Amino acid sequence: MSRHDIQAYLDTHNQLLQAVEGLTPEQLIWKETSSSWSVTEVLAHLADHSLVISFRIRDILAGTTVRLPAFNQDAWVSGQRANDGDAADILTIFNPLLRYNSLLFHRLSDEDWQKTGINAKGEAVSVTNIIQGFTKHVNTHLQQIERIKRAFSIASEHEVSSS
Repeated sequence: MSRHDIQAYLDTHNQLLQAVEGLTPEQLIWKETSSSWSVTEVLAHLADHSLVISFRIRDILAGTTVRLPAFNQDAWVSGQRANDGDAADILTIFNPLLRYNSLLFHRLSDEDWQKTGINAKGEAVSVTNIIQGFTKHVNTHLQQIERIKRAFSIASEHEVSSS
């Protein structure tokens, strides 16, 4: 694992801050459909995902042989009523989670980075895979946030032209 990979992991917080900068409370909770996620729900999902990967990494490093836990992201988002939460609060907690993990990362040996566990699909995943996968996952959701923002803009323009 390179310093670049760790920095990319840490940079996800700033990328999310930039993605939501200037959004109104209405924009943060707006959903294109009842089954789609709002920006706030995307942020809550990423905070949840950070918690889950933190556990997975520590389980691997502890040498646990059970399958790494999966989670039902849609059920977690709806079950915790994530859209009733505050995006700023979610982002406030997201950064310390990243920082706490990065403290661990700096203590790991090359051998630790290659340790593996078995994911819910039955595939071996290394600590390195998990961190790189998380960063990629955040980038996927950054694109989702941009799509939500565009859809909100289009819906708002349509609403104004219909009135």
